[in-house]
Parts: sequence; structure tokens; C-alpha cells
Amino acid sequence: MGPEHVAYGMRASYGMPYVTPDLVVAWERGMVSPTSPELTALAGVLWCSPGELIGRPRTLREHRITRGLAPDDVARALGLEILAYLRMEENNDWRGTERQATALAELLELDLPDFVTVTGREPRLAEHLRSAVTTRWQAYVRPVGKIVPLDRRLLEDALQELHREYQGQMVATLSWGSSNGDNGAGAAGQDFLDRIVDHFWTNIQEITG
Repeated sequence: MGPEHVAYGMRASYGMPYVTPDLVVAWERGMVSPTSPELTALAGVLWCSPGELIGRPRTLREHRITRGLAPDDVARALGLEILAYLRMEENNDWRGTERQATALAELLELDLPDFVTVTGREPRLAEHLRSAVTTRWQAYVRPVGKIVPLDRRLLEDALQELHREYQGQMVATLSWGSSNGDNGAGAAGQDFLDRIVDHFWTNIQEITG
């Protein structure tokens, strides 16, 4: 099916007269994201489930859709007003309590990395991790532990390895001895810092086997 066929199907079968082939192409290229009703209609036209149209879910809405749950079901299970829950979902801004966060993780079957992301803790985790690898990692075991509920020894091992990797990469880059050594080190270091959370979860996985 081409974009024009998909757009026609959404207009004719789902009452969405504004859907054009250009909009469908924008969805395909990731330039914009379809709303929940649009995603449901799109899945209907393509004869699949909404969850199949999502790659690796990242947002609260994507995890809910992947699990095939309605917003009302999630809000009720968490003890939230439906409008309050929808605001969190639309803004991708989790505002629930710790108890509700735990219930959310169980309901959506979130693993720890996804739980940290969905509940909005990833930016704070990234900030602590960047500081840990560029200064003394020991000072950040406790702050990271408040965000990521893991055994302290496991966190110590993961942060120490993360620090070693970052510092080792910087030293190796500088030792190339080229005239652009500083620029190379800066670029390599920035790339590592940009992906610091991914490096952290990789270390956790490798340590736990």
C-alpha cells in the first residue's frame, strides 16, 4: 500500500478527512508521531495491531499501546483520574507517587531501564552519570542509587567500570599524538557522554550476567 492508499483508508473508514499522503509519509519518516486515535486507525487500515507499528516503546503511551491497554484501564489500576493520567501521557511527564510508579511498572511489565525512562528519571540519571565519569565516581553511588534501586555493590562496580571506560577512552584518544588530538578527544568524550545511560545499562547487564 502506498501513502495515498493508507490516507484514503483512514479518511473513508475512520472519519479522518485531514489525513493526507504527506502526513502518512511524515509518520513513516518519524517527522511527527500519530495520536492514539490516528495510530489505532492506521493499524486498522494496515490490518495489524497498534503495538506492531511501534518499534521499541519509549514513552508511557507507547508502552500502554504495546500492552493493548486502554487509558481508562491504566488510570483505574493506578488510582488516577483519567484526565490526570491522559495529561501525563500526552506530555510524557509522569507525576504519580512511588506506589503508583511501582503499580505502573507491574501493569506495563516495564524492565528497570524502561521504568527509569517512563517515569522521567533518565535526565537526572544521565546528569549523575556524567559527573561520575568526569570526577570521582564514588561520590555518585548514593545519588544514582536513589534513582536506580539496585544493590550498592553492583552500582559501585558499574560506576567504577563506567569511569574507567571514559577515562581510558580519553587517554587513548589523546595518545594518538595528532595535531587534532584535543579535538578528537573532545569528540570521543562527548559521544560517550551523550550515550552515558546506554553505557551504564550495558555495564549493569554485563556484571549481572
